[in-house]
Amino acid sequence: MEQAGVLRSAYEAFAGVVAPLGDEESWLPTGCAGWAVRDLVFHCLLDAQRGLVALHTPAAGPADRDAVTYWADWRPDSAGAANGRRYTRVNASMFLRFEQLRGLYLETAAAVTTAAGRAGPDELVGTQGHVLTTGDLMATLAVEATVHHLDLVRHLPSAPPPAPDGLRCVRATLDGLLGRPVPLDWTDRHYARAATGRVALTPDEARRLGGDAARFPLFG
Repeated sequence: MEQAGVLRSAYEAFAGVVAPLGDEESWLPTGCAGWAVRDLVFHCLLDAQRGLVALHTPAAGPADRDAVTYWADWRPDSAGAANGRRYTRVNASMFLRFEQLRGLYLETAAAVTTAAGRAGPDELVGTQGHVLTTGDLMATLAVEATVHHLDLVRHLPSAPPPAPDGLRCVRATLDGLLGRPVPLDWTDRHYARAATGRVALTPDEARRLGGDAARFPLFG
């Protein structure tokens, strides 16, 4: 997959959900426990800002993470994850009108995709204490946006779905973390949700996964 194109598809799909939302809809719940739509949009704004900074932060090699191993640091139920949830809720609440947050997200996401389109995929950049190629960075950003797109539309039934390219990127990442293609006939959407702890494994799914079931969620 051409990473800049995948990132553009994922970000444009997410932006297509955010752009028409009004203040009332911004208070709807999402697939992230405790977060309303506005909280999740703020979280994704921070990720877009991180991506924009990283794309302009050259780093000395070698790379110590790739598009798969990057996620090894992101385990659910940690103190850091809990603090991040609180930080997001508090800061998202500082926007008195959702249109302010919405506008900032949309312009930042557009800047990220523009910068990504101008970057060579093998350049080395720094983010969160690690070094990745720009191509791998773009893949991680696409995965984040696509998984959160599924969260965002949980209570927005008429909203457009995630980009197919983004979902394929999520599947490739999850298979990489698992070490093999998942041996279940899951759709891309269900795989994304099950492997990130959004839905629990059924007893039959756990049986068919064998020893790998204990590794779920693969990241969260």
